[in-house]
Parts: sequence; structure tokens; C-alpha cells
Amino acid sequence: MSVQGCNRITRRRFVTGSATLLGASALAAPALAQVIDPSMANSTEFVAPATGPTNNISAFVTREWQDYFENTRNGAILADLESRAVHYWSEDQSVYRLYPSSVPLNEELTKRGRTEVIKKVENPVWIPTKDELTRHPDWPTRVDGGAADNPLGVRALYLGWPAYRIHGTHDTRKIGRRSSNGCVGLYNEHILELYGFAKVGTQVLFL
Repeated sequence: MSVQGCNRITRRRFVTGSATLLGASALAAPALAQVIDPSMANSTEFVAPATGPTNNISAFVTREWQDYFENTRNGAILADLESRAVHYWSEDQSVYRLYPSSVPLNEELTKRGRTEVIKKVENPVWIPTKDELTRHPDWPTRVDGGAADNPLGVRALYLGWPAYRIHGTHDTRKIGRRSSNGCVGLYNEHILELYGFAKVGTQVLFL
């Protein structure tokens, strides 16, 4: 797993992918992020909308921050890799969000534990490493930020672990699936919101 290897990509996809992905984005509207009243944090009554492929599944079960963090200083992000969902609590606990996400393809690519947001990047550039290009010589050597086929989408939260990020994706088919090389992906609409909430120093737990 490398810093930039968050999604599997081929040169063919990059040649033809823009139109395909833009079409997919237009056809597949994201599930709404859940705006949760903190007083309802124990509720499990919400059921995800029955749209999209049946194997594209996130378990929309709300969580309590106290079960995972000692406090909410600087805010807290829980990436629940088993249920394929990302939870966010603001520092004053007045804001709670629940987003469907993509997760790593397998356990070998999965990292669990505590870290924090160390950098926030708008329209991040995607560059594969030398090791990745050795393994996948058909991959492009760079995809500029803002490109419709950029695997990191429109925003990225860089974490204290090299090679891991929480970022957007233009390929909405990845959300709710095991589809990344280690990172956690959100719909672009959702990473834009989370990017606005999170700050350098926000606590992160990959569970």
C-alpha cells in the first residue's frame, strides 16, 4: 500500500474514464449524509435508502462517541471499516454526521487504530509511487487535482499514517464496497461537508 494507491486504475480508464464516470455520477445520486440530533445518538431506526446495487452496502447504525474516544477535542472521526461508514462528531458535540464509505479491498491493505488529520488538501493531485508503477506499468504517472478521473476526488484529509487518507471519489460505484487500496472514500458531496467540519488535529479512529 502506497501513499497514492488508494484506488485501482488503468490507463484505459484514464483515456475513456471521464465520460463514463461523469455519466455514473449523474445517474447515481449519493445517499444523504445523516444529520443526527445528538439526543438520538442511540437510535438504530434509520434504514439506508433502497437504491443502487444490493452489494453496495453500508450499515447505517449510529454510534456514541464515548464508546470510542476519551473526548471530542478538535472533533472526532470514526471510520468503521466493517460497516463501511464514517462518523463525525464536532468538538462541542452539537454536530453528528454519518456517511457511507468505501473501504480497503482486503485485510492486507487495512490499517486499524488511532491517528489524526495532519493536512487538508483541496483538489489533491494523485501520483502513483515507483513501486506501484513497477507493478502496474499501464497506470498513468499523474492525475491533476480537479480532473474528473482523479481517484482522490475533490478533497482529501491526510492522516498521520503515510499512505492513508479519507478522500472523495468521482466513481460513486465504489461507495459501500471493498474497493480501495487502503484509504476510505466518500461521495464528493460528503467529503466537501466533512472537509468543512474537520481540521488539522481532528482525532481519527479506523476500527
